Amino acid sequence: MSACISKLFQQWQPAEHHLKITTLDCHTGGEPLRIITSGFPELLGETILERRRYCMKHYDHLRTALMFEPRGHADMYGVIITPPQRSDSHFGAIFIHNEGYSTMCGHAIIALSKFAVEAGVVPRTDNKTEIKIDAPCGQITAWASSDEDGRVFETTFDCVPSFVALKDAIVNVPELGKVKFDLAYGGAFYAYVNAGDVGLTCDKKDYDQLIRVGRLIKQAVSKQFDIVHPFEEDLSFLYGTIFIEPLNDPQLHSRNVCVFADGEVDRSPTGSGVSGRAAIHYAKQQLALKQSITIGSILGSSFKVMPQRALHYGHHQAIIPRVTGSAHISGKCEFIIDPSDPLKHGFILR
Repeated sequence: MSACISKLFQQWQPAEHHLKITTLDCHTGGEPLRIITSGFPELLGETILERRRYCMKHYDHLRTALMFEPRGHADMYGVIITPPQRSDSHFGAIFIHNEGYSTMCGHAIIALSKFAVEAGVVPRTDNKTEIKIDAPCGQITAWASSDEDGRVFETTFDCVPSFVALKDAIVNVPELGKVKFDLAYGGAFYAYVNAGDVGLTCDKKDYDQLIRVGRLIKQAVSKQFDIVHPFEEDLSFLYGTIFIEPLNDPQLHSRNVCVFADGEVDRSPTGSGVSGRAAIHYAKQQLALKQSITIGSILGSSFKVMPQRALHYGHHQAIIPRVTGSAHISGKCEFIIDPSDPLKHGFILR
């Protein structure tokens, strides 16, 4: 009887006037990613940044509908797939979260590369397939490593030029006083702080305090310092605070906790975050070219990162960081947006 009842529920169909959006849900090191696969309106514009601005103006209510409760949660993350901007790219990506739109997302690149190969969006070439993705911060080149069955078990990507904007700077933070930080860019700008300097660890027990203090530091740095990308105004803002905890562990160099957007906590070590860290360690002569370190997350998942090569980027001495990690599937979904639903555009209760 219960099986028959379940089948009857399965027969339910949305009304014609309901908006239907399908997604592929996955995670990279525990950090969620909702890949929008159909139903999202076309975004106009020649470049990824133009399409992102178009989405902000015309379809931001769909971002909140998919990221906020009841379809998502305060720490949900997503990506809108677009046609490529460049002739040699496979597709474009616009990253979305609880506050708005980010400029780069390493955990999304890792997951997108995996499913692009497994779904046949990019034809598999032997055991390592190259994928080129247009992100708001620039073109990202990734390589998806697959087994004999065509399943991708690991992705490596080269980030955009990453650099240190401020080294060993001091910010005055309400409730905390003076806090030392490094400001670095790895596709997005972050303030990097030693967790121990503010009485915290990168452990789950400090989760609430990491959010509170991370917000305070982000607000203070944003008010007291200019955040300037050398070429693009749309990229000139502080995305979050990254806490660092050194470890006495032969397998893990350290741990990261990234508090970004509106108090979101990255469950992974943060792909753009470890890119900025590679730039910091290289600038401080703590890491050489082609020398890798493994950085853990609040969950214990990890990314490997190394400075691949050095270059000049505007007036900055920069590096190209190379990041490696793995993603896993969690579900395929069809979300229904009923125009008569008073909460159709979502809400957040922390």
